[in-house]
Amino acid sequence: MRDRLILQKIVLYCQRIADNLERYHHDFSAFEQDYLFQDACCMCVVQIGELVSQLSDDVKAQNKAIPWRIIKDTRNFYVHAYGAIDIPSVWDTLLHDIPALKTACEAILTHV
Repeated sequence: MRDRLILQKIVLYCQRIADNLERYHHDFSAFEQDYLFQDACCMCVVQIGELVSQLSDDVKAQNKAIPWRIIKDTRNFYVHAYGAIDIPSVWDTLLHDIPALKTACEAILTHV
């Protein structure tokens, strides 16, 4: 039950990122220039990383295709080296990795 709630929260934060991208029309220049847009998305990534660290080892082991460690490490990097974050890399994560994570977590939720 706990893993289910955690996965639901991860999906929620992925959706919040999608909502922010939609609000700003998936515009990289807006992301590059608007610190509120950056902060909103990065905070969601941080929350996702924190939630991943709370998932059971069983769920992670049963879903090895998901880069759980990288997700957690990304959270740690965003939290501890915020000034060094590469905006184009963050943008790539938001556009590609987050939707893939959302889809994967939704699939896991069908059998957890």
